[in-house]
Amino acid sequence: MYYTLAALTTFASSAAAIGNAVVLNKCSNTIYAWSVGSSVGAKQTIATGKNFTEPLHSDATSGGIALKITAVDDGLYNGAAQQIFSYSLDGASVWYDLSTAFGEPFLGKRVTVTSSGSPSIEWPTGSNPGGSQVKVGINGVDVVFTGCA
Repeated sequence: MYYTLAALTTFASSAAAIGNAVVLNKCSNTIYAWSVGSSVGAKQTIATGKNFTEPLHSDATSGGIALKITAVDDGLYNGAAQQIFSYSLDGASVWYDLSTAFGEPFLGKRVTVTSSGSPSIEWPTGSNPGGSQVKVGINGVDVVFTGCA
């Protein structure tokens, strides 16, 4: 069987489809996010109703990526409470989880991580409800953290 170059290119593109990691701010205040692997990315300032999006990717040194989210400007560097939305690619799968460090920046507010057709993570009060927070979805589909969902 023979394929045209266009057909092979289309197949290769669809086989390599990569989703996005999205931080969506539905809070009444601005939030801040940093993409962290073996190095720290630039601070993202996310106003109410806006989002930060990056293509799902791996880090050659650490493997996974942690999107560290704070409710305080420069919170990554001043000890503020951090919500950590992490992900790691594994072939056709993307593993994702939710945790905190130094407190709970969304305490009293619902936070979620969703990915179409995959299990969700839901913290109804902004605090870990217990149990494993690690889920697996399909690479090629967006994984969305929503603050104040």
